[in-house]
Amino acid sequence: MKATFGGGCFWCTEVIFQNTKGVNTVLPGYMGGKNDNPTYKEVCNGDTEHVEVVQLDFDPTLVDFKDLLAVFFKTHDPTTLNRQGNDVGTQYRSVVFFHDEQQQEKATNFIAALSKEGVFENPIVTAVEPAVTFWEAEDYHHDYFNQNPGNPFCAAVIAPKLHKFLKNNTSL
Repeated sequence: MKATFGGGCFWCTEVIFQNTKGVNTVLPGYMGGKNDNPTYKEVCNGDTEHVEVVQLDFDPTLVDFKDLLAVFFKTHDPTTLNRQGNDVGTQYRSVVFFHDEQQQEKATNFIAALSKEGVFENPIVTAVEPAVTFWEAEDYHHDYFNQNPGNPFCAAVIAPKLHKFLKNNTSL
C-alpha cells in the first residue's frame, strides 16, 4: 500500500520512515502542485505550489496506516503553517495525502484525537488532502541522509531527530 506525507524537508522524513518496521520503500518527491515534472529548484522557489513529500510503500500486515500517522506526527511540528524549523514556505507545509477513504478517515480521526487530547500546545494545521500525481525527486535526493552524513544540515538537524526517534521507538 501507499502513503504520502509532507512534513517539511523530505530528507528528514525519508530517513525516519526508512527506519520504520513494515515500510518497504521511501521515495522523496513532490505532490500537490500545478505543473508537471517540477524540479527541486522550482519547488524551493515556492512558485509551483508543490509540497516536499515522501511516498511510502508499506506492508499493512506489518504496520497499520495509523502507526505511520503516529510516526509522522511524532517527528515533525504539525502546528506551524508552511514551516518546519528554519524551512519556510508552502513547500514545507504539513499534509497527509490520502490514497483512499480509509486513509482519509484515519488521518482525520487521528488529528481530531490529538487535538482533543491536547497533545500539542498550539492547534494542528496539518491538511488532509487527496493524493494527486507524485513527482519523484531528483536522484541526488534519494537516501540523502545516508549518502551525506557529513553534510552540516544532516549532522545538526537530521541526526539528532533520527537518534531521538530510534531511541524512543524501538518497537516500530
